[in-house]
Amino acid sequence: MKRIILATAAIIFACTSLTANAHKKCDKDWKEKMQSEKIAFLTMEMDITPEEAQEFWPVYNQVEKEKDAAFEEVIKTYKALNEAVEKGNSSDVPKLLDKYLEAQDKLRAVESKAPAEYRKVLPVEKVARLYVAEEKFRRQHIRKLHGKKDGSGDAAPQANK
Repeated sequence: MKRIILATAAIIFACTSLTANAHKKCDKDWKEKMQSEKIAFLTMEMDITPEEAQEFWPVYNQVEKEKDAAFEEVIKTYKALNEAVEKGNSSDVPKLLDKYLEAQDKLRAVESKAPAEYRKVLPVEKVARLYVAEEKFRRQHIRKLHGKKDGSGDAAPQANK
């Protein structure tokens, strides 16, 4: 989750150097391009049939919409909490901390219910492939951000011997 936030922040930072209108276009274009790449990648990695895709993508899109809304709430509550802490508003901190933690819980709840939703429309093996494919996709894009040429990144970190 932290890596996703860092990767997103790096891309948004790159876009902010443009004018306000160009920033909006960059952000929209980037999101659309990333979404298209992700759909193609996941479809291929999961090896889903057209019939499965017809049932799966609406469920996936709904879950992602819920995740995005929950994540936006986490960001909003974090900003309010951070501002109160920075300004020394100790009277607001307990309430804002509770809101932030509640938003975190809601995000985790959405993420926790997702596998059950996916299993309603896909066999468990393909649901597992979805999670593996999402991680591969994320790692590839992180490697691209770090300037790696091959964009791979699907190997798990190795323990030091």
